[in-house]
Amino acid sequence: MKPVITLRTATIADLAVLQHWDQQPHVIESDLDGNWDWETELLYEPAWRVQLMAELDGRPLGFVQIIDPAQEETHYWGDVPQGLRAIDVWIGEAADLGKGYGTTMMQQAINQCFDNESVTAILIDPLATNTRAHRFYEQKLLGEDESDCFIFRLSREDWHAKP
Repeated sequence: MKPVITLRTATIADLAVLQHWDQQPHVIESDLDGNWDWETELLYEPAWRVQLMAELDGRPLGFVQIIDPAQEETHYWGDVPQGLRAIDVWIGEAADLGKGYGTTMMQQAINQCFDNESVTAILIDPLATNTRAHRFYEQKLLGEDESDCFIFRLSREDWHAKP
């Protein structure tokens, strides 16, 4: 039987597992900022952001964040047009890496974004060293930013044209 991965809204009840994951070497290595103030972030629910827990057959697996970069208050993505979304995805435990779970999580997040007809494209910024992610996002590399991340843009048309 194929494992079932679901996405649900992250809540303050997820605090301990998210803090644990933040201490894992592969998570530390993939997060340039390294400062997710989970006690605050899990209780802060701005209209421009959705935070999701991924579960594998009911067990916490990873985290997904979807933001509207035009509305996001720090303007991390700069001056971008309406109709975009940006996605962050990570797996919590190293034992779950390399099994295709991240791909499934990302596919579900992309579908969730494009379920909104006003969303025209998705921005993703994996670290320049994350070659696995680059293969998944290979459609549209826009360049590299000052934080050593590659910037990818996936349009609705490109996503729906995939076999």
